[in-house]
Formats: sequence, structure tokens, C-alpha cells
Amino acid sequence: MANVLIIDDNDTMREGLAAVVRRMGHKVCACSSGTEGLAAFTRNPADFVITDLKMAGMDGLEVLRRIRELDVDCPTLLITAHGTVEAAVEAMKIGAMDFLTKPFAPEVVRLKVERALELRAARRLNERLQLENASLRDGDEQRYREMVGSTEVMRRLFDAIARVAKTDSSVAIYGESGTGKELVARALHNLSRRQSGPFIKVNCGSLAESLLESELFGHERGAFTGAIKRRLGRLELADGGTLFLDEIGEISPAMQVKLLRVLQEGTFERVGSEQTLKVDLRILSATHRDLPRLITEGKFREDLFYRLQVVPLQVPPLRERRADIAELARHFVHKLAPRVNPSVTEIAEDAVVRLMAYPWPGNVRELENAIEQALVFSEGTVLQRSALPAHIRGEDTKAPEASSTAGLELPSGALSLPDVLDELERQLILKAYREAKGVKTETARLLGIKPSALYYKLDKYRIE
Repeated sequence: MANVLIIDDNDTMREGLAAVVRRMGHKVCACSSGTEGLAAFTRNPADFVITDLKMAGMDGLEVLRRIRELDVDCPTLLITAHGTVEAAVEAMKIGAMDFLTKPFAPEVVRLKVERALELRAARRLNERLQLENASLRDGDEQRYREMVGSTEVMRRLFDAIARVAKTDSSVAIYGESGTGKELVARALHNLSRRQSGPFIKVNCGSLAESLLESELFGHERGAFTGAIKRRLGRLELADGGTLFLDEIGEISPAMQVKLLRVLQEGTFERVGSEQTLKVDLRILSATHRDLPRLITEGKFREDLFYRLQVVPLQVPPLRERRADIAELARHFVHKLAPRVNPSVTEIAEDAVVRLMAYPWPGNVRELENAIEQALVFSEGTVLQRSALPAHIRGEDTKAPEASSTAGLELPSGALSLPDVLDELERQLILKAYREAKGVKTETARLLGIKPSALYYKLDKYRIE
């Protein structure tokens, strides 16, 4: 819902415009003079302004000039029954988005409002992303954000990022879950020539195919049930910047074909539209899946693989850079303590030793979660070993059922390993779902996954 300001001294026209905009679901402030409209805008800035050109007192051009002084980016539509080329040119010079001559159909007004609000939303998103990116460009440490590490394997990764970032080549980022693949993608963007453009992320594994298509390509109003207005896709929002496709190995064959076209030609169509759009962006992708194996199984296109993987980057698991654990632990204490437990300022050496002895199957993400949990239960100014989770301290004597292979049987000839793993995952989700009494957010917490990932899996296994 947006705030739309309508200024017109003709009662019939003003009320008609207000009715059209309200039916679109937006809030309307209708004023009968330029002075009244400007006062209303000063009190409550609008997202879009429609003003008549010829009015007694302050005319539409003066209203436009004054509004531009208050908000230079506010889109404005001028309407008039006395349209001239000179007036239209003057309006555009001042900064009007469009100029409309009476009479006009309600559908034309709806179209103008939709386009103006899309433009407004895109500008705001771009400003937010630019501010975020600017904060990440203040020094190399910020450019790499939380990519903490001084081991040889991490120094090689930093060097590779710095070299690859200067190009526009597509990069495929590989690594286990929790290793920090998104941080690598952000570093590639922040060190590139596209750093002033947006960085847009899409998690391909958390969305059903129909939702992913709309998320990537956008859709037109009426393209499907529930599409009440046009929506810009992530491809359009990433124009001039970087698009990061996380968990690319999860996309369907049909989506792979559409994505291949974007990589080859830089063109696409919104869902429900025949208009071809062109974008200039860099695509980064990440996955923990074995893409060459998926190609062999016929689940991933080989031509798309080579388009995505012009340059491959491997993010090492935490167990392969144990010397970085102490530095990471201190980093997370300083990062999380102000929010979780401000009294804690450091971590005890025996706690660090215990952290370095743990295998970290969940990698850096698991380490961060462990530090946050320890901060919750920590007392005093130093995070002690006793505050660490029991399984990390080595005091959790109850072995988890999933860690034992004694009761497992090899798949029969009628079943493959993926089938067995899918069924095991389905059973675990059902068990957590029952324990959570059907509450999805609690189910996701018990499983250690995001709610969006749970919705995807519930749909995948048709769990009602």
C-alpha cells in the first residue's frame, strides 16, 4: 500500500482519480488546490503525486518545483485539459515522470500509478543496497566482512577472490553448508567494478519452481492467481550489479533452460509477458552439491554448468583450517556479545582449546551458533569452557541416533541411496513436526533449518 497525493481543483476529476487509486488498494489524500496539496505533502510525504496543471493560485508546475525541493525522487504525474508541447517539455525539465492530457481512461491512470510506484520501490531498494555495499567497502576487512582467517588455505582464497573480482566472469562457489559461500560472493561483488550497483541474492533451494520463476523473472498483473500487480524480478533488480544464486544445484531442468538464456543473451521475459527485457549483470552461484555428478545423472545441464563455472572457487571446511578457529571464536564473541551478553569481553583459553578439538560438521555457521549459545549462559566478563554446549565440551555422553551405523542396512536393489536418504529426511521432518505440534517455525528450529527451507521440504514430500 502506497500514499498517493491527488491535487485538482475540479471536484469531479479529483474524486474520480481518488476512486481509481483507492480501488488499487492505496491510501489517497485528495486536495483542491496547490497550496493545500503542498501543505499535505509537507505533513505526510507521498509516494506518488498527481496534480492538475492549471489551477488558481499555485499551478501544477510550481507544485512540482516545491515538491522536488522536499523530495527529489518523488514521481509526479501532471494532468491538464490544455495540453501543449511547451507545457509538457517544461514539466519534464522540472522532473515530472509523465504528462497526461484529459480526457483519459481509468486504465491509463492505473498503469501510470503502477509504473510510478515500481520506480519508487526500485529506487528505494537500490539506495538501501548501495548504502549496504558502501558500508562493506570501507577497508579490506569490511570488504571481506566475516571471512576471518590467516591460514594458508584462506590466504589463497583471498588472493583468488581479489583476482577474479576484477573480471566480469561467472563464478561458481563450492563448499559445504555453513562454510561462508555467501560471504565469498559478497566479497567478489564489493571488490568488483560493479560495487556501486546492487547485490541481489536468491536462495534457489528454498523456493518451489513456480515461486522461483516469479522471484527471478518477475511477473505481470494477472499472470497467475494472486498476481494483483506487476512485480519486478531479481534479475531486473540486479541490473548493473551482481546476482547471487545460492544452492543452484536445486533448480529444475525447465528453470535451467531459462537461466541459460539469461547467461547467453542477457535477455528474459516476465511471467505473463511477451516483452523481452535486457539486463547487464554478473551472475555468481553457489552449491554444496556435486554438479558433475548431477550432469552424469542427467539432472543438470552441461552447457549451463560451463556457463556458470567460468571460474570455480572452493571454500574450505572449518576442519581443514583449524588454526583459524581461535580467531573466529574471538571474532564472534566481539560481534555477538553486545547484543546477547554485553558483560562478556573475551573468551577463556581452555574454551578455545575445546573449540579447536571439536570437528565442526556445520562449519563456521555452527561455530557462530555455539558462541551465541555460550554467551547466553555465560557469567562474568570471560566466556568460560563450562558455558559451551555440552556436546562441544565433550560431556554429552548420549550418542545421537543418526551417528551410529549399526542399525542401518544397505539399500536393496529396488532402492537407490538418494531414495533412502529422502525417506530418512521425510521421517525426521514428520517426527519434528509432531513434536512441534504442527508449529512450522518450531519444526524448523528443531531441524536446524530455516522456515523457508522447511516449507520447500514440506512441499517436496507432500506433507500436509
